[in-house]
Amino acid sequence: MPTTAEIAGITSRATLIHGVDKVEAALARMAREIATELSGSDPILLCVMNGGLIVTGQLAVRLQFPLQIDYLHLTRYRGATSGGEIECRVMPALDLRGRVILVVDDILDEGNTLAAVLRYCREQGADRVLSAVLVDKQRPRPEALAKADFVGLHVPNCYVFGYGMDYRNYLRNADGIYAIADEDM
Repeated sequence: MPTTAEIAGITSRATLIHGVDKVEAALARMAREIATELSGSDPILLCVMNGGLIVTGQLAVRLQFPLQIDYLHLTRYRGATSGGEIECRVMPALDLRGRVILVVDDILDEGNTLAAVLRYCREQGADRVLSAVLVDKQRPRPEALAKADFVGLHVPNCYVFGYGMDYRNYLRNADGIYAIADEDM
C-alpha cells in the first residue's frame, strides 16, 4: 500500500483531464438520457462496487422516477494498477428476474468486468439489461466485450483516477478525472 506522502506525490504529478464542471454536466446529460429511456420501467440500478459507488449515487439523485438500487462487488484490480481474473465478492440481493436493469460503473476499460456483469444479469432472467459508465477509455477492445449504452465522458488510453476510479485503492474521491503521470505507473 502506498503511504500518504506517496499518494500526495501521485496527486501533485497527475494531469487534470476533466474538471468538476465537465463531469457534473456529463452526469446531468446521462441522467436525462437514462430518464428518457427508463422512466416508467421500474428499473434496478445495479452499482458495480467499488468504482460505481460515486457514479451511481450521483445519477440516482438526478433520476426522479421510481427505481430500486442494489449492488454487486466484482474486482479485477485488488489494489493493483493492472487487472487480473474477476473475483466475485458480493452478488445482488434483489431478484433480477423479469426486471429492467441498469448496470452502473465508473469506467469502461478493457470491458471484461462489464461484460461479465451484463451476462450475469441476463442469466438471472432480467428482461432488459443496459449499462452506464461515467468514463469510456479510448482503447482497442474486442467487439465481444461490452459497449456501454450511456457514456458520460471519454478519456485517452491512460491510467485515470477520480469520481470513483482509484489508484491502488486511493483517490476515488478526487473532484475531477486525472491521468497518472507516466513515472508513477
